[in-house]
Amino acid sequence: MNHPIVDSSDGVTLVGGGPVSPALMRLALARAPRIVGADGGADRILALGHMPEAVVGDFDSISSAARARLAGKLFPVAEQATTDFDKALRSIRAPFVLALGFAGARMDHGLAVLTALAAHPDRPCLVLGPQDVVFLCPPEMRLRMRRGDRLSLWPLAAVTGRSTGLEWPIDGINFAPDGMIGTSNRVTAPDVLLKMDAPGMLAILPRGRLDQAITALRSAPRWPQRR
Repeated sequence: MNHPIVDSSDGVTLVGGGPVSPALMRLALARAPRIVGADGGADRILALGHMPEAVVGDFDSISSAARARLAGKLFPVAEQATTDFDKALRSIRAPFVLALGFAGARMDHGLAVLTALAAHPDRPCLVLGPQDVVFLCPPEMRLRMRRGDRLSLWPLAAVTGRSTGLEWPIDGINFAPDGMIGTSNRVTAPDVLLKMDAPGMLAILPRGRLDQAITALRSAPRWPQRR
């Protein structure tokens, strides 16, 4: 998409149709004050007492009541080849996106969200779950962590990389979704360095390290946009 629907100098909170608690919404908005809904996420946003500035999707989930309240803020994308999360993410240009209501009960929905992260490596997005924050690793990033923190790496494609500050360094390892993965690594130093040779590696941190992840992504170089 050449012209984003939402172009922001602040972080953007993107809300889907899955469960979102008031506490999680407050946490996100304190860091990413602009709100966008993905289809039925509009109902979640309204139920929590907020107003999105835009709603993107194919609109097979949004209620008629939400449609009426949000007239002029609805941006339909009719194609069915991608998910509403994908449609919304590629419609946002921002320093980072916090995605809520996408790590729900359905495994197929969750896998589709992770696939969209890999499809748009130029769009920094952090998906918040009940315990975790998940994002696509940039080419290089420095994370300020605590010794003993869990840091899992999950490849969505063939990826190699380098690391410092991890109990099990990743240097020289060929990662692949049907081969070597990197779950349950542990932090051994306050500064963790990760370098990846290609997009496709997910980092999974405790949600309590959200601020550190945002800081690291904001200062990291980005992958180029895929054509």
